[in-house]
Amino acid sequence: MRVTILDDWFDTLRTLPSFGLLDGHDVTIHNDHEERVDALAERLAGTEALVLIRERTPIPAELIERLPNLRLISQRSAHPHIDIDSCTRHGVPVCSNLHTDTPSYATAELTWALVLASVRQVPQQMASLRAGTWQMGIGKTLRGRTIGLYGYGRIAKAVAHYAAAFAMNVWWWASADGRARATADGAAVAPSRTAFFAESQIVSVHIRLTPATRSAITRADLAAMRPDALFVNTSRAGVVEPGALPAALDAGRPGYAAVDVYDTEPLPQSDDPFIHHPNLVATPHIGYVTEDEWDLQFTDIYDQVNAYRAGHPINMINPDAIDWTDQRPPPERGVGSRHE
Repeated sequence: MRVTILDDWFDTLRTLPSFGLLDGHDVTIHNDHEERVDALAERLAGTEALVLIRERTPIPAELIERLPNLRLISQRSAHPHIDIDSCTRHGVPVCSNLHTDTPSYATAELTWALVLASVRQVPQQMASLRAGTWQMGIGKTLRGRTIGLYGYGRIAKAVAHYAAAFAMNVWWWASADGRARATADGAAVAPSRTAFFAESQIVSVHIRLTPATRSAITRADLAAMRPDALFVNTSRAGVVEPGALPAALDAGRPGYAAVDVYDTEPLPQSDDPFIHHPNLVATPHIGYVTEDEWDLQFTDIYDQVNAYRAGHPINMINPDAIDWTDQRPPPERGVGSRHE
């Protein structure tokens, strides 16, 4: 199959063991970022299988309509950037292993790195040292403090283990179902949503972005936090009410934030006032960006491509895209690998 991979910015994928799973396919890799529909339609004109790196490139209906050769989109995790209905109408299955059985340890580790960097003022102390002014302030010790984890899922549970290793107090808030599961597991659940935000010294968010969770964290939630508290988001920017976090930092409740996700990615400008806020530690959505995590993820993604080629697609988000009365393996379309 003619396979196109978008947004491999650092030309990483060809260096990973999993890339061998694409042997026998005609592979093109693009290292730049392109979102313009006209340019993408030209770039993907002959593509049969489109491989995406998370949500780096939106795939709207107007693009799907201009790709008559497209037969498969293969990716991993959530898919809010893809017009699934359009894919279904045009007979394009979207295969995405949500990997509900294991957490992203890479994201959990970055969450903890952001917590440590924030409470110990690592970026600010580095800047002060380089400026020749030595120490710039005094940090906080984690031991004995309370961290509130919002969302009772796989990544949050990994973060809870790290917090326990630092002798922190861990409690939870989540959906009604999540709170019930936490209670059944013997985990400490906050007595109320208000108490969770008001009494946690650190709040870390770990929920998927879905229509139900969009803007789940409100301005009122953030305003209830302590002026010395830290808010951490390595999930998705959309789970926080638009504009709420910058306004909350300016108001001093919470006093600090650490984020890895943004409403627009990549950020369109480096002078965005939010990322320059003195009480913010920010990284450019690198939670899942490690060699180990990518090799794991792309093993799944390439397995989906090969399963489709064999006539037995797996992890389909939209099974109605396929006419199950006429299933035949797609024909081979050449071998080799190209790189752009």
